[in-house]
Amino acid sequence: MGQKVHPIGFRVGITESWRSRWYAPKAAYADFLVEDRHIRDFVDARLNRQPPYAAVARVEIERTRDDVRVILHTARPGLVIGPKGAEVDRLKDALEDLIDRRISLNIVEIKQPDCDATLIAESISEQLKKKAAFRRVLKMRVETAMTAGVKGIKILCKGRLGGAEMARTIMQIAGSVPLHTLQAHIDYGFATCRTKYGSIGIKVWLNLGRYGEEVTLEDTPRPSRGRDGRRGKRG
Repeated sequence: MGQKVHPIGFRVGITESWRSRWYAPKAAYADFLVEDRHIRDFVDARLNRQPPYAAVARVEIERTRDDVRVILHTARPGLVIGPKGAEVDRLKDALEDLIDRRISLNIVEIKQPDCDATLIAESISEQLKKKAAFRRVLKMRVETAMTAGVKGIKILCKGRLGGAEMARTIMQIAGSVPLHTLQAHIDYGFATCRTKYGSIGIKVWLNLGRYGEEVTLEDTPRPSRGRDGRRGKRG
């Protein structure tokens, strides 16, 4: 039997940091763990599954003795903050009511959504819900990610693709994705596309390069423009 290891969990404590950073006595550990789960589920349901669709890819939680610090990594920080910070204040109040603790919120912008595995998986999910051709969707997402500068990408879709009676598996790979190399920065994302004919699972692996040599905004190739300012034609 094949044993699958989570790419991020495989690297935690070696090259990856924890997504929840706190210490607790044995009596409080279980309560804090459940609170973290409730915070993540609430943020996902409020910001990703309904308007404003803020594209929150990751939630990090830090605790002190009295406060809980929640760090939201999002591709659309303006939608999370809202006009004059109104949305952030409402979200903060809702989270404080949820876990009955004082909360501080930090918003971190994801400058390159095409280099985030979770956002790619969610984007594919949204397009499949709109009945887009799944092969073309996967091919376009792979090309976009490679253009953004990633070293490799692998996308795996399982389910009744295209509404077929028989479930199947489709995989799209480009570049190299060395899952066993601990020095390789592998980003992993998962999304579930719930359609009328069943659920489709979407997994995305991204190779961002070795740690310390990851993709940056300056490294992203931009389309060339001619003298008249138009983009050059594809060869």
